[in-house]
Amino acid sequence: MPTKKPTFEEALARLEVIVARLEQGEVPLEEALGLFEEGTALMKQCSTALDKAEQKVAKLLPGLNGAAVEEPMEEMEL
Repeated sequence: MPTKKPTFEEALARLEVIVARLEQGEVPLEEALGLFEEGTALMKQCSTALDKAEQKVAKLLPGLNGAAVEEPMEEMEL
């Protein structure tokens, strides 16, 4: 049975745990490599989710005439 893909929030929380464990420097090499691989996959998943969210937000931004206007996230004021 395939495992359920974690939500963005779950993936980010797990990634934070992995980073903290690796930063301690007390993880055996084999385990560290496994954690690194898992972290890399989680980072890719989070990045993809953020890219999709950015695309949705860009499509929803109203233009001067009321039509949606794409505007890069970096240029938006938060």
